[in-house]
Amino acid sequence: MSIISEIKDSFRYGSVLTRLIYVNIGVFLIFRFIQLFLVLGGNSPDLVRSWLRIFSVPSEPLQLLLQPWTPVSYMFLHFDFLHLIFNILYLYWFGRLFMQLLGSHLMLRTYLIGGLAGALLYLLAFNYVPGFYRAFPSTVLLGASASVMAILFAVARFSPDHTVYLFLFGPVRLKYIALVAFLIDIISIPTLQNTGGHLAHLGGALTGLYLGWLWTKKGLPKQPSKKQKANGFKWPFTKKSNLTVTHRRPLSDMEYNTMKLQRQKEVDRILEKIKISGYDSLTSSEKKTLFEASKEGL
Repeated sequence: MSIISEIKDSFRYGSVLTRLIYVNIGVFLIFRFIQLFLVLGGNSPDLVRSWLRIFSVPSEPLQLLLQPWTPVSYMFLHFDFLHLIFNILYLYWFGRLFMQLLGSHLMLRTYLIGGLAGALLYLLAFNYVPGFYRAFPSTVLLGASASVMAILFAVARFSPDHTVYLFLFGPVRLKYIALVAFLIDIISIPTLQNTGGHLAHLGGALTGLYLGWLWTKKGLPKQPSKKQKANGFKWPFTKKSNLTVTHRRPLSDMEYNTMKLQRQKEVDRILEKIKISGYDSLTSSEKKTLFEASKEGL
């Protein structure tokens, strides 16, 4: 299986977290390759930065009216490598905890709502707080930080005493990690270095706190069915549906071994087909079976 095929399958069959990471990295690479081609063509390497403004949230309301897509596009946009790496690492670490404690079906909406809230707080501050709009008459916002903060604070509010192990610090509860992150953003605002980013972080953090509180009090929204997914996901403040419980008879050892043997035979058949006709000859169902088997270690 080629690297490109593996990436395509992991994106297609992977979790929401995997897809979010791929999209952020993919957008970063696209703009970096555009910059490379511009430089090879004799253009200024900073020319691509002007293109970034098309997808970044502008602080000027009139400009925002001309770029209404930016409150969504900005949360997938990075240009500095370190900015991308830190956001991807935080998204991976806290995203895995989020899926473990809250479920993968809430990941995307938390990411999007947190990003939108970060953009909103940024716009309000840079247009109504004198200290900001006088110091920064025209600026833009980009990056996934607000969305990542929403994920961190949602899971920290939902399970504040959950313990993680940090290098050099040992076991630390999630609520203390969130508190330190919040304080760092608060005290970093007056430095006027990435002020807009820190404000957006706070918007995402407050959104995560609200969502975590909501799901603690009212319970987690039920995972949508395939029909509901086709019609679009429900927002987190919709009315909680009644819980239904179904009971399934556990498999006996003989039934389990029979099913495992059948799966192994199917995997062997698919591998033989790849050997004869190549990976591209597989159907979508066969690719999915092979991908799931690789995760189970068959």
